Amino acid sequence: MGVVLESDIWEPNRSICILFFICCVVSIFCLPAKSSANVLDHASSASLLRFQRKFLFLFAISSVLEGLWAVFGEYELAYYGFSKDQVLNVISVGFAVSLFIGSFIGVLSDLLGHKKLCLLFFLQHLLVSLWKLVFGTSTFWLTSIFLSLASSIFSFGFESWMVVEQDKLGQRQEVLNDMFWMMTFLESASFIGSQALANYLIDDNVVRNIKSLWIGAAVLAVLAVGLVTRGWQEAPQTAPLKDYRVSFHRHVISDKRIWLLSWAQSCVHFSVAAFWLLWAPSIVADGREVSLGLIYPCLLGSKMLGSTGFPWFFHVPLVLRTEEYLMYAFTIMGFALSIVAYDYQEIELLVALFCLFQTCLGMVLPFLARLRTTYLPNDIRGGMMSLSLMPANAAILFLLVLRGHHYIANSTITSVAAFGLFSAAGCMYSLKKWGKQLQQSRRNL
Repeated sequence: MGVVLESDIWEPNRSICILFFICCVVSIFCLPAKSSANVLDHASSASLLRFQRKFLFLFAISSVLEGLWAVFGEYELAYYGFSKDQVLNVISVGFAVSLFIGSFIGVLSDLLGHKKLCLLFFLQHLLVSLWKLVFGTSTFWLTSIFLSLASSIFSFGFESWMVVEQDKLGQRQEVLNDMFWMMTFLESASFIGSQALANYLIDDNVVRNIKSLWIGAAVLAVLAVGLVTRGWQEAPQTAPLKDYRVSFHRHVISDKRIWLLSWAQSCVHFSVAAFWLLWAPSIVADGREVSLGLIYPCLLGSKMLGSTGFPWFFHVPLVLRTEEYLMYAFTIMGFALSIVAYDYQEIELLVALFCLFQTCLGMVLPFLARLRTTYLPNDIRGGMMSLSLMPANAAILFLLVLRGHHYIANSTITSVAAFGLFSAAGCMYSLKKWGKQLQQSRRNL
């Protein structure tokens, strides 16, 4: 008589996803009165309100396109027979492109116009979708290059475009703060939507419906291109390269505060990239069978919930400076990754730490966007953001190459990410100390 062994697949309680959804809805409806007025006030400028609605809708489409590759890209490579080493090589090529080309796209965005770069983002996704439909599986290396460039634009282009356009419309700082957290919230929600869209298009039949995913991405890209080309009229940039270089040197190269902020941004980018590369391998270590498809929405739900906490720090009396909030958040994120790097045997604890990391990240991203607005003029914002990611992309590429040759373990990469977050907390401490000294000197005057 044969023995049947039942497979025990671990999965989070499905009610947790519902709980995250309810908490996010409640947190939005219970926002401070000033924040609720800024988000839902229909008596504000009609042009500003129209811009916010169109922009958030367009940003949601861009997030879905990014999420489709993030959710389905690695699975697609594995489905077509790519080995783990080949998948790692494709990812490494993507980060190499982000390092050597993507790091300088922000400067082009400042000089040529942010709208043009965002339009290029959608055109790249459209080109990749059509290329896959025509040539099939022989194009993954080329599509990886285009999608990496698109991801580089996504990391800074839409935020820079939003800030510049709202500055032209004469927005208040409170409105801009609300746009920052809404973008973080909407990005995570759209990533969850991209997972649902991919599952719907594939419909449990990858062989028959694989091309439907590319068709769906192409449709979204065409819709976005139409919105960009017909939705806004962007004034051409007239500042010559020489003036831009002078402004960049005055505000970035010569200001040590910008160096501290840039390093903190780079550390966050590195830790997030390391997280999404390693969260699944960490969970399924030692051959554990886990329902990753249910954990993924929990992680993004945590990030959404964290982003809704941001308005409470700016529409109620502030107890601490912005830099202090970031310092504590970076420290918590660093400790969470340190525990994961040290021992990740208990899957419940591991998922809880990942959710804690994402919750803090949801609060950190709007805080960093606010600091960029404080320290940087709009005309060099894109260049500063893209160049600040260069150390992170270089470090990720270097560690991926070492990982491909089996010189380091996943836990080592996680430890480096934790160390980077601790150093980012140190940068925030220096910025806080610098700001207090400046305030004290002004009082003495």
